Amino acid sequence: MNYLSAVWKIPDLRKKIFYTLMILLVFCFGSALFVPYLDNDTMSELVKNSALLDFMNNITGGALGNGTLFAMSITPYINASIIMQLLCVALPPLERLQKEGETGQKVINRITKFLALGIGLFQASAFYLGLRSQGCLKFNDFRNLNGELPATLLTMFTIIITFTAGASLIIWLGDQISDKGIGNGVSIILFAGIVSRLPVTAYDLVKSVSVDKSKLYLIPLVFVLYLTMLTLTVLMTNAERRIPIQYAKRMVGRKMYGGQSSHIPIKVAMAGVMPIIFAMSIMTLPQTICYWFGITETSAKTGSWWTDFWIWFLAHFNQSTIWYGIIYFFLIIGFNYFYISMQYNPTEIANNLKKNNGAIPGYRPGKPTADFIQNALGKITLIGAIFLGFVALVPIIFTITTRVSGSAMALGGTSLLIVVGVVQETGKSIQSQMMMRKHRGFLE
Repeated sequence: MNYLSAVWKIPDLRKKIFYTLMILLVFCFGSALFVPYLDNDTMSELVKNSALLDFMNNITGGALGNGTLFAMSITPYINASIIMQLLCVALPPLERLQKEGETGQKVINRITKFLALGIGLFQASAFYLGLRSQGCLKFNDFRNLNGELPATLLTMFTIIITFTAGASLIIWLGDQISDKGIGNGVSIILFAGIVSRLPVTAYDLVKSVSVDKSKLYLIPLVFVLYLTMLTLTVLMTNAERRIPIQYAKRMVGRKMYGGQSSHIPIKVAMAGVMPIIFAMSIMTLPQTICYWFGITETSAKTGSWWTDFWIWFLAHFNQSTIWYGIIYFFLIIGFNYFYISMQYNPTEIANNLKKNNGAIPGYRPGKPTADFIQNALGKITLIGAIFLGFVALVPIIFTITTRVSGSAMALGGTSLLIVVGVVQETGKSIQSQMMMRKHRGFLE
């Protein structure tokens, strides 16, 4: 409370906090504006039956399930950022641009936003096709001679443009928070969307328990699981392996430089939530394809082996089955190694240490140093991958053992990682601004 009181007494920080809250108020207002021609009740049922759509609904604060302006939230921007990270590793021009500092980063951010706009248009079009095939559209404009309600071009144009405009507006709101508010704007909006689902999650759990009184024990069980997962997530997010570094002494003129001791920090959860997102995209790809073609596990068999196969597949391979959880777990481990291998280059680190007269005690510069870092990185990556897999499997295990919808534990898995990361990032941002103010006052 003393820390919060100290923050509130600083006029600049107080203005930034108010500005951030006003932007979040605009986000809440946009999340309540319904898109025309959408059947919201049918959309809500559709989202509950799809793992991918349910996850997207959680990070959008329920906007997707309600069919509102911000239904796509910042998912196009997240996808564009992931693609740009991969391209910066694969394409030398982008890699050089990334190393140019703030100027290069501005160019990359501009490219990312244009790419997000293209992804938004594609994603909105895919949503429209899927919603149309699932019967989530309603038309109040024209009727043909038979009394049927046709999907007009006006309907398609309205839905696609509205979804895309909502995603673009959210990116702009995030930029305003980053420039004039507190913390990273995109992360803050993502955090607000997830946390806003907490009352709905609690209501769904109470509703499930009220139907079956024998499951009353689930309420304290979920509370304990939340507390345990929160503690474990905070510990693992802050955990790191520190590799000691010793710099050699050298003479420059008449002065002696170097000789300091430092360390290389290797985060346990270095990849964050990215491996889970990658694995979820692969696991939900069959469901997404069926969603576009209007096939569900409750669809009637048509006699076509292709359609009947997908109906059987959806019924026996979903997030409430053990095989789904096992494959999901190993995919997370694989993507964790893949993502870190692209972000962390032991050979480059060893070469940089050698250029700066630094060395790991007991290891010669060059290849021995790179091999040691690679070995340490492999062990830490395995621990982080197992942690991410465990966090992602908690809702699945909860669903299988209790027969209650996994959405009751939605905040206990992937979303909890995002929430903890955003809270820690915002806290560090506030602390740095307080330190800057103290140093500025001292200099004045």
